[in-house]
Amino acid sequence: MGIHAPGKDAARLTFFALHALQHRGQEAAGIATSDHGIVNIHKGQGLVSSVFNEANLSTLTGDFAIGHTRYSTTGGPGLRNAQPQVIETLDGPLGLAHNGNLINAPQLRRELLERGTGLQTSSDTEIMVHMLAGTGGDWLTRIKVLMSRAEGAFALTILTRDAVYGVRDPWGFRPLVIGEIDGGHVLASETCAFSTIGARLVREVEPGEIVKLSADGVRVEQGAVPKKRAFCTFEQIYFSRPDSVHGGNLVHSTRQRLGRELARESPVEADLVVPVPDSGTPHAVGFAQESGIPYTEGLIKNRYVGRTFIEPTQRLREAGVAMKFNPLGDNLFGKRVVMVDDSIVRGTTSGPLVAMMREAGATEVHVRVACPAITDPCYMGVDMASPDELIAGHRTVEEIRRHIGADSLAFLSIDALMRALETDEGYCNACFTGDYPFESERFVQLRLSPKEQFARVWGD
Repeated sequence: MGIHAPGKDAARLTFFALHALQHRGQEAAGIATSDHGIVNIHKGQGLVSSVFNEANLSTLTGDFAIGHTRYSTTGGPGLRNAQPQVIETLDGPLGLAHNGNLINAPQLRRELLERGTGLQTSSDTEIMVHMLAGTGGDWLTRIKVLMSRAEGAFALTILTRDAVYGVRDPWGFRPLVIGEIDGGHVLASETCAFSTIGARLVREVEPGEIVKLSADGVRVEQGAVPKKRAFCTFEQIYFSRPDSVHGGNLVHSTRQRLGRELARESPVEADLVVPVPDSGTPHAVGFAQESGIPYTEGLIKNRYVGRTFIEPTQRLREAGVAMKFNPLGDNLFGKRVVMVDDSIVRGTTSGPLVAMMREAGATEVHVRVACPAITDPCYMGVDMASPDELIAGHRTVEEIRRHIGADSLAFLSIDALMRALETDEGYCNACFTGDYPFESERFVQLRLSPKEQFARVWGD
């Protein structure tokens, strides 16, 4: 999130916008403001509502603010990696919040250390902050230099003495949008943040663009030559909030189309369509609409169980699904059920859910998945899993079916996925195909073990 709100409480507006973006990261949250060149910052581990209160929000004065909710990809979930990252430079304060993942972070990190730059975190965000600080010229020039060196996914908000900048990588992997609010302007990862604070969507930030928000209004420059667009398909399938808009289409409607395509491709005789809540709900609605099979709730999700810093006992860890879901036995008893989920990544949830439905009395459980099988890791900002942990990376569909105990199992095809997205290009499907949008040599390196990557960058 980034905002220029002259005469208003920019930090408070950022706080409420971050609430709307909480689904994008629950490990930590932070807000930094600039008040006539004086930077104020507060960040901590946990949810937005637990990190901020009236006392610490009142210290975050100024018309300019950036904010972040953290979901760790590069660097662990500890407090030292919480964002925004803020430093002082000869040209004033500099803060940065980052959504994405740099695939050449080890090389850039080594260059900074060889120049004598001290680093305190293990995140690629700090690398970008110091790259900006160590480059000459005005901030726009520095950002363009950064964009020429950074490889991978990055949607950024950058805070300086008298401006907020928004930056989107040349492939457009991660979303970034710009809006208007009562004489000011805002940047956010998703449009759902705008409705929360009464802002109006202007447009998406295009791949390779730099947007500057300042007292002079909005300035847009092309910071890097756009590459072949590669927007993350998983944003549409799972990651984005259903009430956000991507490419002019409501995400909820897109997910219903995915469900309808799934019903056409993989029909099944059944009595009920049941979603895995909440992410599977719109897909299940679409499946029911197309198939004519009645839709009902069969699983109730405990919405107060999320990521936690308190580890459960081993027994509770093994029964973790039961902490999040309870079956509705009266709805399931004696019924043939189609259980619709958005995706299967590791396969650790699907099996217990199938067993839970059978124990509640379902006579058959057919699993339908509203995206293709995930066979390859994501290196562009979704911490999906290592190759060995992806169940579809080393098992056939039939083997997965037996593993989860379903009567039948079907994944959406890539062709049907693209039909639902109403396009055949502009998306990154690497997690389904292994076809990454970068040079092959870079991905030879990424497929190495952490120890091998370290040796390649630092030497044996």
